Amino acid sequence: MPHTSDISVLIVAYRSRDTIGRCLDALAAQTVKPREVLLLENGSPAAERVSVSDVPDWVHMVESDENLGFAGGNNRLARLATGRWLALLNPDAYARPDWIEQLCEATGRYPGIALFGSTQYSAERPDLLDGAGDVYHATGLAYRAGYLRPASMLPPEGEVFGPCAAAALIRKDVFDMLDGFDERFFCYNEDVDLAYRARLLGHRAIQLSGAAVDHAGYASSGRRSEFATYYGVRNREWVFFKNTPGWLLAVLSPLHVATVLALWLSAARFGQFTLFGRALRDAWAAWPEMARSRRLLQQSARIPPSRIAAAMAWNPLRLLSRSPDIRPYPDGQASTREARAR
Repeated sequence: MPHTSDISVLIVAYRSRDTIGRCLDALAAQTVKPREVLLLENGSPAAERVSVSDVPDWVHMVESDENLGFAGGNNRLARLATGRWLALLNPDAYARPDWIEQLCEATGRYPGIALFGSTQYSAERPDLLDGAGDVYHATGLAYRAGYLRPASMLPPEGEVFGPCAAAALIRKDVFDMLDGFDERFFCYNEDVDLAYRARLLGHRAIQLSGAAVDHAGYASSGRRSEFATYYGVRNREWVFFKNTPGWLLAVLSPLHVATVLALWLSAARFGQFTLFGRALRDAWAAWPEMARSRRLLQQSARIPPSRIAAAMAWNPLRLLSRSPDIRPYPDGQASTREARAR
């Protein structure tokens, strides 16, 4: 009988009735069991809701009549979780049999690390990557590294700016200290924001090559849907201007503004010029509130802006090619020293 880990798996399901069965079957087949699996039915339309009859009895199911967003939904489940670690898993991400086992082993290899990312392969094309961590570029754009690139380009495991929340692991006490996801984001870039805030407090993230899932991706929203475009554009502004510290914000702002203007013009090709503009308008309408959040966040920062700059990608070719940015990380002894320093 496989032993049980101290990991709580959190699944926020929205319009996920067609994928949730395969997702849960993959968790049932794990070589190491999670402590618990918590699933939120997040206000889906009636025909696409996950019902109690779709879920085995070992899953703790919670239902919401309204859509809390990915951010609010995961926060709700995290408050119920009892594990030391939280494994975030999309309902269209299918964990490979040793996913939990690989995550557990990683926490032992990197005792000072609180955030881990999983390798995501395309569920439709296993020879292609779906993601290898989140890269934050100096332009203020974040991207899922390696998206639809050959799996052969996957680097060895190492440090990334942040993990993609489609299949990520975070220590619960750190998640709680960060007050979880910023629920104002609702959906998209909330994981980048969380990783950025964690970095400002001195935490780092490791991207694991062995912990793997097969991910359908955009199953509930569509890649260029109005929903994805609006929240992606609005939230990107909030991530950049809320989190980028001190002199680095002044240095990068002209580059960021020029990049956003270029993307706005490009949006016209997809008939989304007006939508893009509305997202920018709404991002800046919330600036007084975001400015207050920025002041509190920057006052609590424990590392200098130079450390954030060093963690960013600067090469424009890396951004254009969506290349992974996974960097060598010190050995376990260095990780232990970092943990003690905190």
